[in-house]
Amino acid sequence: MKIRTIGRRKFQLGAVAVAVSLLATGCGASAGSSGDKEVTLRFAWWGNEYLNAQTEKVISAFEAEHPNIKIESEPGEWASYWDKLATKTAANDAPDVIQMDQKYIAEYGGRGALLDLSKQSGVDTSKMDKEQLASGQYDGAQYGLSTGKNAYVIMANTKVFEAANVPVPDDTTWTWDDFIGTAAKLSAAGGGKSYGAAYGSNEADLIIWLRQHGENLYSQDGKVDFDTATTASFWERLKEQRDSKASPPATVATEDSGAGLEESLFGTNRVGMAWWWTNQLGSLETTTGSSIKMLRAPSIDGTSADNGMYFKPTMFWSASSRSKNPEAAATFINYLANSPAAGAILMTDRGVPANSEIVDSITPALKPADTTVVGFLKDVATEITDAPPVPPVGAGSVQNVIKRFTDEVLYDRLSPQAAAENFKKEVEGMLATARK
Repeated sequence: MKIRTIGRRKFQLGAVAVAVSLLATGCGASAGSSGDKEVTLRFAWWGNEYLNAQTEKVISAFEAEHPNIKIESEPGEWASYWDKLATKTAANDAPDVIQMDQKYIAEYGGRGALLDLSKQSGVDTSKMDKEQLASGQYDGAQYGLSTGKNAYVIMANTKVFEAANVPVPDDTTWTWDDFIGTAAKLSAAGGGKSYGAAYGSNEADLIIWLRQHGENLYSQDGKVDFDTATTASFWERLKEQRDSKASPPATVATEDSGAGLEESLFGTNRVGMAWWWTNQLGSLETTTGSSIKMLRAPSIDGTSADNGMYFKPTMFWSASSRSKNPEAAATFINYLANSPAAGAILMTDRGVPANSEIVDSITPALKPADTTVVGFLKDVATEITDAPPVPPVGAGSVQNVIKRFTDEVLYDRLSPQAAAENFKKEVEGMLATARK
């Protein structure tokens, strides 16, 4: 794998390495001020139709307050967003303001492609949650402001539970055995038409499992921080879900992974429990037409304080280091993060805002699902003591590697132990290559 190669099967941010080689030549971003002259900022984000409409609304509100700054919209979809951003960055054509994900903060920021917002006087971070603020920092620089916090939880579809006559578990005391046992009962009642639980095989699933065992995916200094025995036990548990019929056959799971929410097993009320982020509650209830109950992650010993959950920024507002109008970009980001007017539009769809004053101002207007999310995050806050280290440079594609090895295990092409050993070796290679 070579950093300078762009391609879906290669390291996605190879293009960023090329872009940074351009930055190193001394052709850095202009430090000029926007002043009162009219400037245009390009703004890229990913989202669905609802989020796109909401974002256009907040853009219009910003332009009304700042008539000298025009925003040019570049909406996209998650599946193609990162390839496009990498290509544009390499071509010195990155958007001025970028919706960023935590797994790429170090990738872009560490390679010199993002603006250090801490050096922009127009950005106020004084009222932001300190942990959320730290989540956008890498190597001493503030490369992104959190749009809001999230937690990774099990969403329980009460319609499926009621049809199966199975009670929703007590999430403050349940164990993994309870989770698998409940899911198996739901599958049995479904008669092959519906299933108890989705597998949960992305980066957040593995992080929670590792944290329950006192480990992390990465260390603070950017290295792998887990034992192969622990990752092997993660895949052993997923295999147990398959063998006990708590979760669907591998072929069904593979087909489901490529479906949109509206066509998915969960979206069509054919699976009782699945892992989602808390900010997705509203769309899940709308799609399923069912009441969805958020559940804490199961734990090994049935103690909720030991379940490994953590708060994650839903996404970030970042700016390109190559922007010709960094002050205007900072002004727009500050508006998105701190303006009550923006908060009233964005609400909690990008997470519960990091600015506590914004949370207070929007709470009376929240939809029932959003009110539930805010309450849930407050309830679990006493059980969450820290956050995982920021993913290091080179870690952007690790989630795809986890999913690939999950398939290898569920299709019996690799044992959990072999998957764990190969996974660790591959991730170590990705990180080492990125450091060169």
